[in-house]
Amino acid sequence: MLICIFTGFSSGLPLYILIGLLPAWLRSEGVDLKAIGLFALIQLPFTWKFLWSPFFDRYIPPLGRRRGWLFISQMALLLSIPVLGMLRPELDLWACAYLAGVVAFFSASQDIVLDAYRRELLLDTELGLGNVIHVNAYKIAGLIPGSLSLILADYLPWSSVFFITALFMVPGIVMTLVISEPALKMAAPKTLRAAVVEPCQEFIGRNGLKSAGAILAFVFFYKLGDSMTTALATPFYLDMGFSKTEIGLVAKNAGLWPSVIGGLLGGLWMIKLGISRALWIFGLVQMVAILGFAWLATVGHSLPWLAIVIGIEALGVGLGTAAFIAFIAHATHPLYAATQFALFTSLAAVPRTFANAATGYLVEWLGWTCFFLFCFVLAIPGMLLLFKVAPWNERQKLENTH
Repeated sequence: MLICIFTGFSSGLPLYILIGLLPAWLRSEGVDLKAIGLFALIQLPFTWKFLWSPFFDRYIPPLGRRRGWLFISQMALLLSIPVLGMLRPELDLWACAYLAGVVAFFSASQDIVLDAYRRELLLDTELGLGNVIHVNAYKIAGLIPGSLSLILADYLPWSSVFFITALFMVPGIVMTLVISEPALKMAAPKTLRAAVVEPCQEFIGRNGLKSAGAILAFVFFYKLGDSMTTALATPFYLDMGFSKTEIGLVAKNAGLWPSVIGGLLGGLWMIKLGISRALWIFGLVQMVAILGFAWLATVGHSLPWLAIVIGIEALGVGLGTAAFIAFIAHATHPLYAATQFALFTSLAAVPRTFANAATGYLVEWLGWTCFFLFCFVLAIPGMLLLFKVAPWNERQKLENTH
């Protein structure tokens, strides 16, 4: 479980740099919202990471199949993140985009290996607790780029901010060097073709073609509305008149702890409810909480309302994420963890990449209030797919998958 804390923190830090710190940096440097929205496309590696995940199963570097690739990806992140702060967005926005894409690639690669390592490390009975701990540590990592770094940005140049933020990759690197390589539950695939084909055949064979398609569609849509809601959260707060220090102290903390509490409560309540009913209840809370942002857009600059709205939304997201991760874990076969996990999490990242790229244009066109109402509507298809993938009365269906 201690290892899961480090895997979560290492996984969350670079992503929150891309989705939290990077937009704040660009906005403070005078980049317009449309361009910032398009910067979501730098997260394409999170969407396509399943394409090279078999590579990590097939080839084994010196430190081992998991530890070796972890060390390579983490060192690449440690070296590339500080370079971002040395660039000038107003002079060369494309250079910023290219380098941010490099950071995203190595972050996605690290996620592939961390997911597979965690699946091999944990027993089936430990999966629920281990994933809740991983997800909560993942969220806590958001405090660094989302709070500490923003506060530092009011007092230090951006080059120093990105350098200090990158140093928080060091604990993950130390973890990689200290932990032991998990015992292989299966031999490494003999060919890249086998590493690609067999996981897909197993997933379709176990669920059937129609059910497999419904599961993939659900993974795509369940977090769509929530993901788009928070895509431009930091620029939204800035436009509402909040300072970077206020955002760092109030917004990020008000969002983090309810999200962590929601994740822990979600893990406990799922024992009583079952995954299927948890997906229904938590998904509704997650969807309704989006409306709070529409309310904040009408209220404007108000620290109490900022904390309340973000806290409620974060609680709903924490609950929804707990059920969502549990669903993915049960839909993944242990023998094909790397590729199947990468496929599911890639689909979940599609909204954060493609749909979020349009958020800047949508805000310019609709305004903040109507934009958040639109995000609420986009959350409905994921809930409707629950009729197929997790019916309310089939509580035991997912729990007994394996």
